[in-house]
Amino acid sequence: MKKKIKNSVGKRFKVTKNGKVMFSHQYKAHLKINKSGSRLRRQKEPGQLKGRFARKIKQILGAA
Repeated sequence: MKKKIKNSVGKRFKVTKNGKVMFSHQYKAHLKINKSGSRLRRQKEPGQLKGRFARKIKQILGAA
């Protein structure tokens, strides 16, 4: 039987070919006038999860 994954986790995290768990930064959609340019540039780049939490996400996504 196919294992179902949490839809919320599937939308928030992606596992790369090499097994890295990537996520998109939050707080970048609106009210940008109050945020500095460097902060917005930093948030454009995808973040990488590490450690135990990354292992947990991979397990939920079925990529472990």
